Amino acid sequence: MQRMLIANRGEIAVRILRACRELGISPVAVYSEADASAMHVRLADAAVCLGPPAATQSYLRGEAIIAAARATGAEAIHPGYGFLSENAAFARMCREAGLIFVGPPPEAIEAMGGKIGARHLATAAGVPVVPGYDGQDQSDERLMIEAERIGTPLLIKASAGGGGKGMRIVTDLAGFTEALAGARREALAAFGDDAVLLERLIVRPRHIEIQVLADAYGTVLHLGERECSIQRRHQKILEEAPSPALSPALRATMGEAAVRVARAAGYVNAGTVEFVLDPEGQFYFLEMNTRLQVEHPVTELVTGLDLVRWQIAIARGEPLTLTQSEIAMRGHAIEVRLYAEDPVSYLPAIGQLALFAPPTGPGIRVDAGLSSGDEVTVHYDPMIAKLIVAGEDRTAAVERLCAALDATVVLGLTTNLALLRALAAHPAYAAGATNTGFLTDHPLELATPSEPPIEVVLAGAILAQQTAQATAATPLRHDPFALHWRMGNAGVPVRFQSGDHALVAYTQHRGNDWTISVQGTSHPVRRVMQGATECVLELGGRLERFLFAHDRSGDLLIGWRGNGYRLTQPAPLSADSATRPGGGHDAAGLTAPMPGTLIKLLVSEGEAIEEGQPLMILEAMKMEHTVVAPYSGVVRRLPFAQGASVTGGVNLIELEAEGEATAS
Repeated sequence: MQRMLIANRGEIAVRILRACRELGISPVAVYSEADASAMHVRLADAAVCLGPPAATQSYLRGEAIIAAARATGAEAIHPGYGFLSENAAFARMCREAGLIFVGPPPEAIEAMGGKIGARHLATAAGVPVVPGYDGQDQSDERLMIEAERIGTPLLIKASAGGGGKGMRIVTDLAGFTEALAGARREALAAFGDDAVLLERLIVRPRHIEIQVLADAYGTVLHLGERECSIQRRHQKILEEAPSPALSPALRATMGEAAVRVARAAGYVNAGTVEFVLDPEGQFYFLEMNTRLQVEHPVTELVTGLDLVRWQIAIARGEPLTLTQSEIAMRGHAIEVRLYAEDPVSYLPAIGQLALFAPPTGPGIRVDAGLSSGDEVTVHYDPMIAKLIVAGEDRTAAVERLCAALDATVVLGLTTNLALLRALAAHPAYAAGATNTGFLTDHPLELATPSEPPIEVVLAGAILAQQTAQATAATPLRHDPFALHWRMGNAGVPVRFQSGDHALVAYTQHRGNDWTISVQGTSHPVRRVMQGATECVLELGGRLERFLFAHDRSGDLLIGWRGNGYRLTQPAPLSADSATRPGGGHDAAGLTAPMPGTLIKLLVSEGEAIEEGQPLMILEAMKMEHTVVAPYSGVVRRLPFAQGASVTGGVNLIELEAEGEATAS
């Protein structure tokens, strides 16, 4: 095998690509128009565009992927996970095209593709399944009869899918008919199949999955378990191996059951058999994932086996050279999924990843599909990276996870870091008391700082000044009137807005020694070093490290002690704002460059004004400053009355440019 096409994107495409490099295989990428500059494209030897951003027009186009493989001389296709990885028709297309499909045969995918069929196969193999109904009669009447027999709580599940789609919990049979209709609609829309099965709802189970490897010569092995109980909306966010709940005997029993299921399906390559484990220690088969799992790294770290390399070896026709007795789990590994999403609502976030600084150190692995400057778009799963840690035991792994999460910096995007940190630090998690209801049973406090701490303000003042000096030819929000504010020893003002909080820092420095005054208090600061994205300051006798970046709007983004902060520098009351209508001001607002008193208003709301006309007089630092109109237009709003005290950074007046006033 000389060349392989990777029919995926993101971190899994990068993971497979790197395995290809190690094996001397030339990797080929495919991409949508939205991913033209993505990491997996940048790292490949060749890349082929499949079409527009929508997955149905790009990554799900099997014919286009086959054509790309032929055009680039690829001999094999690795589907990764998601997209076409569990599509039997695509696996068959590869075989018919003479291409190696790095995954199971299409017959095995079909055997395990539906939950109903998989349950039948597991039962025939002597593996326990959750009590329920999986018959062919899908009439409302029959399903109601079976629901009454099973009793509540009851779970309705789409046969064809996963990820929580087509799933409903029924706690009162009076609502069964409505829940059934909803599950069917969702299943039909998501999978094109509205068949469902009914199961007794196992309350607060653990989600346990067994990794299997099978070659084409009849050898099937299990590689121990992963526990994936901590989920949100039926999707995993934290996985670990081994499970704190399994004894060696139970591990062996569940592993043997997984092997029986794989044999019954005629399985070849890597796959995962999923179970639920009830509080009494009884396990039940759920389904089989006929692909590489997102969480495969934790198994790799505790077994020392590279699953992607074994996938490729098996696909090339090589036999497994291991025996079951040679496979052992050593230490403990934990994986968390770092998403661009709100940590409370779980809604995805989009935008540019201004800076991504993952943690490093012993026992830390990061599988990422994005780097600083890349985009998270609306088109695909918003995963940024997987953070995996390993330790000699579970306690060490949890401690390492907490430290690694605290060291992770993501600027420019909303992420679930706060959720991951709260999970890792929770006493119940540390104790191993995990189940699928963990987030319901343990509401997490995810409060974020309401305003930047003084350390961030001091760093921001220095970084803003350095930016202004470095870009003097084309300044970034640079205030040409700044010299007029250098009264006595007060220093040069740097204005910040963070949410509703506005403040001004006055800076002076000689070399690397700075004096920064914030709200009347002076702070001596020594700049130890500053690079392109990193700054180290000495504050009060201690060293503090800050990471920073600017986003496209020019806001200063600072990462410190595990949190990210956004500091906006309001457009100044300055001559450059008077050179063009709008002047870069949101809502045409002119901001106070420092605290002061509005001693006189010279205009009123609704009044037409001319460019250069005096608007108000602000007294600051014992001097009067006249604010003039930057362009002709209309006074839209005067937020402050005459005599009011104002803080630095607030809007003093809102104007409507002449052209905008006419248009409106």
